[in-house]
Amino acid sequence: MNQQASIKQHLEFAPPRESGAKPSLLIALAIHLLLMIALTWGISWNSKEVDHAAVEPPPPLPTPFETPKLAPRVEPKPAPAPVEKPDISIEKKKKEEAKAKEIEERKARELKEKKELQGKQELEKKQKLEKEKKQKELEKKEQQKLDQQRQENLKRIQGLAGASGSPDAPASSALKSSGPSDSYGGRIRAKIKPNIVFIEEVVGNGSAEIEVRQAPDGTIIGRKLISSSGNKAWDEAVLKAIDKTEKLPRDVDGRIHSPLIIGFKPRE
Repeated sequence: MNQQASIKQHLEFAPPRESGAKPSLLIALAIHLLLMIALTWGISWNSKEVDHAAVEPPPPLPTPFETPKLAPRVEPKPAPAPVEKPDISIEKKKKEEAKAKEIEERKARELKEKKELQGKQELEKKQKLEKEKKQKELEKKEQQKLDQQRQENLKRIQGLAGASGSPDAPASSALKSSGPSDSYGGRIRAKIKPNIVFIEEVVGNGSAEIEVRQAPDGTIIGRKLISSSGNKAWDEAVLKAIDKTEKLPRDVDGRIHSPLIIGFKPRE
């Protein structure tokens, strides 16, 4: 009794049962069932599609598409640059400037050539003066030497004259005899010519005729110009050469010819 009374009491104080619990459960079960059916059907459909794809052959490859060849592109020719008409005034000015420059260059060149020519002429003149100075000094020394030799020759001749009694006696006998041999003139020239000192240019080839007087032994005791060559410098050079020679050789027969006339030409 007591147990039943407690159960009854418990039931009285227990919370009331929820009336919507059973329908909710049914709805949940129905949803799960639908999900399972959907999954099963999807898997089955996919497997059929795979098998069908494995059996069917692959579709043929498409025919390759040939790209059409393009014709080479021709570049258009550039348009010619416009020709500018020359400015006549500018061209004229340029020509005048070029002409003026050419004239200046020619004047400068002529001035340079003139200065070079003047310098060359001055140098030649200076060299000529120095040469003439040296020649005069040489001639002066030669003249002094010849004067000294002439004095010695005169003293020796005077001594010979005193011994023979008359210095003109041998010469007189020589004049009375026959003249010199054909080769004697050449021997006399060959003796005198090496002593001729002459460096100037000669126009023409005139002969300087010299009269030479000798002592009995061939010593030259006098000389004088009897016919000029037309060149005073050449005449003087020959006279000085005779003075320098001092003594002339005898003829082939041993004779001395005095006076003796000998001719000398610059070119012979």
